[in-house]
Order: sequence, then structure tokens, then C-alpha cells
Amino acid sequence: MTDLPKGWSIPDQDHVRLNDITCLSDNWYHLYRVSFDLKRSDGTWQTQEREAYDRGNGAGILLYNRGDRTVILTRQFRLPSFVNGNEDGMLIEVPAGLLDDRDPASAVIAEVEEETGYKIGKPSLVFDLFMSPGSVTERLHLFVAEVTRDHQEGEGGGLEEEGEDIHVLEIPFADLVPMMADGRIRDAKTVILIQHALLTGLFD
Repeated sequence: MTDLPKGWSIPDQDHVRLNDITCLSDNWYHLYRVSFDLKRSDGTWQTQEREAYDRGNGAGILLYNRGDRTVILTRQFRLPSFVNGNEDGMLIEVPAGLLDDRDPASAVIAEVEEETGYKIGKPSLVFDLFMSPGSVTERLHLFVAEVTRDHQEGEGGGLEEEGEDIHVLEIPFADLVPMMADGRIRDAKTVILIQHALLTGLFD
């Protein structure tokens, strides 16, 4: 087997054989071309090539204030959405970020403080998902945590040295479904966590 990129884990399987991995770009994250043999359902083997974008794994969290009946979200410019039909490039999202060698809970606690100014305790993990498995390796760990106004100890806004200019939003529970329906909230991880909250009664 060829040498694996850092962080990759490929268990032995009888339906896939890895042939070669070529790094096409490491400018920001890493883009790889992978050649492999896949055993089809009829028993024949087929050689395939795919590209996989490796940006590391991430974590996101829905902060909800049951007493005030609000959620804490963020709004920031996202270039990929801007070039693909999002008119002003701004997206409303749950606080989130890459793990950067941290465990998911520690990473999301740090991201919450950087982005929103809220300091939280141990969050509750609700999902471990592949968001775009056809092309991106990222696993996204999604959490929820209940907060009050006492948890807010700073202004947030993100890190200027990382190019972040994040606006903190406090949105009423009652506005969330209309905002998803009309496209004001269209970030997938955020929709997933809001739907989870609605289905499991976190807002009740």
C-alpha cells in the first residue's frame, strides 16, 4: 500500500485495494488524486480515480437559550457560497471550526468563545457526519449546549489574523423555521442542528 497522508486511516477490506495517492495541491489544505480498485456487486474489479479534498475534521454547535427562547448564531462572508449564487456571500451559521489536532469537544468550546464570546461547559454530542463524502474527507462533529446570558463574557467576532469578521446574532426560536424556509438560513450544519432541536424538543 502507498504511504497515507497524515490523518488518513484505511482499514483492510476485501472490496477495495488502494493503488496510489498523489498530492495535487497543498496551498491551503490538501487535494489528493487517489487510484484504487473497487470490487463491484457482480464480483468484477474496476480501477477508479477520484479526487479528495482534505481540510481536516471539524465541529459545530447549536447554542440555545431556553429562558429567552433564542439561539446564538453567527454571520460571516463565505467565498465558495458567493461564487455559487449566494448574492452577498454572507451565511448565517452555528459556531464552528476545524479541530486542529484537538478533540471535538475542546475544539468547539474554543470556537464558541472566539466567535461569540460565550464560555460554555461540556457540550452534548448529537451527530458525527460526513457532509460532502463525494469529494471532501471532513467529518463534522455536531453538538448542542444550553446557555444563558451569564455565559457571555466577551464580544466574540473571531480572530482578525485568520481573516474572520464574524457578527454574533441572537435569533428567536419562532423565527428559525421561516428563516430556513425562505433561505435566510441555508447552511447545512445549521439546518441539521435546528431540525434536531425541533424534533427532540430542545426548544420546549
